[in-house]
Amino acid sequence: MNIIISNTAGVPIYEQIKEQIKSAIFSGELSDGDLLPSIRSLAKDLKISVITTMRAYNDLEQEGFVVNVQGKGCYVKPQNTELLLEQKLREIEENLQEAIDISRQIKISDSELSEMLKLLLEEGDNHDKNSNNSNNSNSNIGNKR
Repeated sequence: MNIIISNTAGVPIYEQIKEQIKSAIFSGELSDGDLLPSIRSLAKDLKISVITTMRAYNDLEQEGFVVNVQGKGCYVKPQNTELLLEQKLREIEENLQEAIDISRQIKISDSELSEMLKLLLEEGDNHDKNSNNSNNSNSNIGNKR
């Protein structure tokens, strides 16, 4: 998997790293027991602070996605992917409901809201295709032990 960070995303770099690793776990790109790169090597590859990488890994460990084995490295922890997927779906549902509530407050029609969602989905597809611009750094991760 590639980790791609953007200095212009408006999202802290440690959050970008954390979310991309979680996405790779959800999608099965990273499996139980996969070794993440060392904190130092990921920081070097992404040209970021070791502290930033450490924060992402610590958060992932606290959230139960990885386990840090002293002297060996950080490994993907066995996951209940169905439960994780259900949590993400619930989060999406809550965010969509919030968008619906706001649109009704400001009297946006359902068809206008649908069109906005369609445009955002198309922009997201285009963003994914063009994510390797000059403001990004990336690194490959996920080796078996």
